[in-house]
Amino acid sequence: METRRLGRTGRNVGVVGFGAWQIGDAWGEVSETDAMGALHAAVESGITFFDTADVYGDGRSERLVGRLLREYDGLTVATKMGRRVPQSPEVYNLENFRAWNDRSRANLGVDTIDLVQLHCPPSEVYADDAVFDALDTMVEEQRIAAYGVSVETCEQALTAIRRPNVATVQIILNAFRLKPLEEVLPAAREAGVGIIARVPLASGLLSGKFTADTTFAANDHRSFNRNGEAFDVGETFSGVDYATGLAAVERLRPLVPEGATMAQFALRWILDQPGVSVVIPGARNADQARSNAAAASLAPLPETVHARVRAVYDELIRPQVHHRW
Repeated sequence: METRRLGRTGRNVGVVGFGAWQIGDAWGEVSETDAMGALHAAVESGITFFDTADVYGDGRSERLVGRLLREYDGLTVATKMGRRVPQSPEVYNLENFRAWNDRSRANLGVDTIDLVQLHCPPSEVYADDAVFDALDTMVEEQRIAAYGVSVETCEQALTAIRRPNVATVQIILNAFRLKPLEEVLPAAREAGVGIIARVPLASGLLSGKFTADTTFAANDHRSFNRNGEAFDVGETFSGVDYATGLAAVERLRPLVPEGATMAQFALRWILDQPGVSVVIPGARNADQARSNAAAASLAPLPETVHARVRAVYDELIRPQVHHRW
């Protein structure tokens, strides 16, 4: 698999990574057997970057990834912290960081975590020098090797990129979220900050497998968060109305290269964007993990295809999301 530099971490990682939210919670039931099968298949398919969070299944995802770390060398693991407590700027302090980090290190079974990201904190946090001083202290204490941020908005991303020791920015980027291409990716490239592209399939919409009759389990965020009832609605279907998303998918379907799946096409579109370090699709089982990894072997898409993606976005998606995030 092609590798790219992961921003200021100094590490090289495979361009397709593994997003471990699905094996934690909020995506319906995923058995431990299926979860570990997906993780094993990912490594065997060339994936070297795994992204998790302390809040995914209240540590379940971290513990499963920790099991993987004991079986394979050469992997890079990122986790996130901050969403297990009520969200107010004052909770983002060194004392809490150390406590959260202790728990994540125990879950992962490591002394030093490769990359720790603030998990979509309030906007005020990005402007607080003390927060980043505390993160620098965590690096000095060798609790973490590097730190980054996971953001909701492009404005938050641009603020974080200006911080001298922010190694990476994780942001929603997919064919339904083009705004980061305007300023965030160019700024990250200039600063040497890595871009981790999350929600790459718009919660599965861009897999092309859903219809108007598709239903989701009660404990799946695609049921319980369609209007932002539990967390930012942009994390579910990228904030796009479900019916509009289905219509856009049908416009995109003819663009899928012969022999590829629509999900692979959607991942390849992201990898074609200058400045992307790694894309992190989730997987519920081994077959999905293998299919995701195979997207890295697709040829770059022609400019005519990229133009069609932009046209579909401009007509159907832009009015709903562009001004919001």
